Amino acid sequence: MKLLNEMLGIRYPFIQGGMANIAVGSFAAACSNAGGLGIIGSGGMTAAALEENIAQCRSLTDKPFGVNLMLLNPEADQMAELIARERVPVVTTGAGNPGKYIAGWKEKGILVFPVSASVALAQRLERAGVDAVIAEGTESGGHVGEMTTMTLVPQMADRLHIPVIAAGGIADGRQAAAAFALGAVGVQVGTCLLVSEECPIHDNYKQALLRAKDNSTVVTGRSVDAPVRIIKNRMARQYIRREREGAGRMELEKFTLGSLRKAVFDGNLEEGSLMAGQVCGQLKEIRPVAEIFASMQEEASKVISSLKEMSVS
Repeated sequence: MKLLNEMLGIRYPFIQGGMANIAVGSFAAACSNAGGLGIIGSGGMTAAALEENIAQCRSLTDKPFGVNLMLLNPEADQMAELIARERVPVVTTGAGNPGKYIAGWKEKGILVFPVSASVALAQRLERAGVDAVIAEGTESGGHVGEMTTMTLVPQMADRLHIPVIAAGGIADGRQAAAAFALGAVGVQVGTCLLVSEECPIHDNYKQALLRAKDNSTVVTGRSVDAPVRIIKNRMARQYIRREREGAGRMELEKFTLGSLRKAVFDGNLEEGSLMAGQVCGQLKEIRPVAEIFASMQEEASKVISSLKEMSVS
C-alpha cells in the first residue's frame, strides 16, 4: 500500500490537523508549502468565511491542501457544497458520518478522509466509499474518543481495506515510525504544530504549551458525552468540580462558551480552552513548520533503519 505522500503527491506523509479557530487558510498554506498536507479547519467558521479561507490558501500555495468539515456545523450543507464547487483536493471530516456528501465530493475528484475513533464507525465509512480513515486516539487534543492510538490503529489496519492514517500522540519521528509499524500510511499532527512560528495562536498559548509536562492535560466532559482534552487551568478545574457534583451538559457549557477563542485570540490562560494533546510535554521550542516536518521525517527514517538492524530473540 502506498504511503500518504505518494497518494497525495506531497513531500511528507503528514497531515496538519484541522483545528477550529486555528487552522486558517494562511496556516494551511504554510503547512502545505512545508511539505505536508495543510488543512483549513471550518470549525467556528461560516460558509462565507470558509470560502474566503480557501481563496486565501490558494493564493499562498500551489500545493495540495484540504478542508476539515465539522459535521455538526449549522452550515455543514452549504460548506459541503462549497468544497465540491471549489474542488478542494482533500476533505477530512469530524463529529459524525459524512455519508450524504461523499458521492458529490467524489464526483469532483475529491479524496475523503473522515476522522474516526472506533473501528465500527470506520467500517461504516469504508462501506460508504471513503478513500482513507484517520484513526484518532484519545491522546489527541480537543474532542477525543476512548481508545488509544496504539490500540486503535492496528485494529483498523487489520479490519479495513482502505488506508489508515494515525492521529493522536504523535509529535516526533519516533512516534511517526511507531504509527507506520502499527499499519498506518501516514500521520495527522496538531499539537506539535501549535508551537510553530506560522501558527496564528496567541503567544501566551504557545508559552503554556512549552511549559507543559507529561501530566498537564485533562479530559473534561466525559460525564455528559462531550470529552475534550485541554491543558489544566482554572476553567478546567471549575468544570471538573461541577461535573463531579453532577452538573448537566447545559450548565457545564457555560464554562466553555467562547473559551477556545479566549485562548487562541486573547491568550487567556485561566478562562481559555487550551486544547492540547498528551504530547505537549515534548514541546521545547518554537520552530518553523518546515523544520518540524523535516526533523520528524529524518528521525522517523533513522528509527526505522535502526529497527531493521535489531533482532528479537
